[in-house]
Amino acid sequence: MLAVATLSLALLGACTADVGADLVDSSASGAAQDAAAQDAAARADEAAEARRLALAKQARQAERKAERKAERLAEEKAARKAALAKKKQAREKAARQARRKARRKARRKAEAEVAAARNPLAGRTWGVYQGPREPTSAPYQQATGTTKDLLATIALEPKAAWFGAWIPDSAIAADVAAYIAGTQQGDPEALVQMTIFRMVPWEHEACRRLPTAAEQASYRRWIDSFAAAVGSTPTAIVLQPDGPFALCAPGGPSVPAGLVAYAARALSALPRTSVYIEVGAADWPAAGQGGVGEVMRFLLPAGIEHARGVALNGTHYSATEDEVARGAAIVEELAARGLPDKHFVVDTSSNGNPFPFGTYTGPDPDNAFVCQSPGERGTCVTLGIPPTTDVANPAWGLSEQVRADATAYADGYLWFGRPWLYRQNSPFQLERALDLARSTPY
Repeated sequence: MLAVATLSLALLGACTADVGADLVDSSASGAAQDAAAQDAAARADEAAEARRLALAKQARQAERKAERKAERLAEEKAARKAALAKKKQAREKAARQARRKARRKARRKAEAEVAAARNPLAGRTWGVYQGPREPTSAPYQQATGTTKDLLATIALEPKAAWFGAWIPDSAIAADVAAYIAGTQQGDPEALVQMTIFRMVPWEHEACRRLPTAAEQASYRRWIDSFAAAVGSTPTAIVLQPDGPFALCAPGGPSVPAGLVAYAARALSALPRTSVYIEVGAADWPAAGQGGVGEVMRFLLPAGIEHARGVALNGTHYSATEDEVARGAAIVEELAARGLPDKHFVVDTSSNGNPFPFGTYTGPDPDNAFVCQSPGERGTCVTLGIPPTTDVANPAWGLSEQVRADATAYADGYLWFGRPWLYRQNSPFQLERALDLARSTPY
């Protein structure tokens, strides 16, 4: 019995051991499976997380792409809007500029009209004649290089051509008409400048005899034809250079002054002509010769009431400063005598190095030596201020008082003298003209 029991216990122990082993094996297998499952779950979680992160990244990228697209579209829209605004601003700016330009143009036109009313020489083009009547024209056209550049200083400036008794009564109208056409060059508003030197006898011969009846009749015919040819042309006419020679006429200035008055009246009756009666220079009649009072003795019977005013310095070399002072004194004296609102012009063709005519140290003051450099002093001649209505420009070096007088009374500085001609008359002298151009300080 005992043996059987023992055997049974042994078998039970063996079974128990087997069962334990199986349980251990089973437990280990379950643990492994659990671990594997956990690993699989972890990997799945990681994969899911990776997918989530990838999706999140894709979403962020898509969001950023959408944001960038939205920003780009917004920028493009803003750029289009800005471009439209810029175009609008440009159109508005152009419109404003056009309005300003129109206003400026209207203002300039109004100013020109006012200036023309105040000064008939201002606010318009000054014609420059190029043709056979201008002695510098052909030499300039034929010249080259430096010579051409120097001659341009004279040839291309507006000047007042001289017309006189050398042109017959029968030819003067056609001559004037041709000169006007050659000066205006198709512009009917261009100013034409002319000098009338028609009196016979004149200069020193006028001190010895009076014009005959036939000469007086011829003078009037010639003036009538001249005036008819001018018509409605805008003109500035310097009447009878060396006017003070009338003062030495036998019996006084009444006869030559009366002829000048005839011309002043006929020419001033033209609608667009300004007449300036030449009355010598600041040094003629000089103060010791009677000065402005002596000028009045010729000017009052010479028709100044018809004329725009007086001209000065046509054949002398007096300083512009002195000429303006003389012109202002004449205008003020005329006003005091009941003839207000007169003006003057000054010839500046020959006074770039001014000196009184009577102080010339050479043999012939009518053919004064030409200065050789802009700084040369002494009694030599050179070109002065170029033709202009800008009479008070500080560049001319005039004193404050003279600038004020010029502004009030001077219509312009003109070139009706002719220092480039022999004895201011004829012929043209090329080297003289070149020296004038080289030596001018202006």
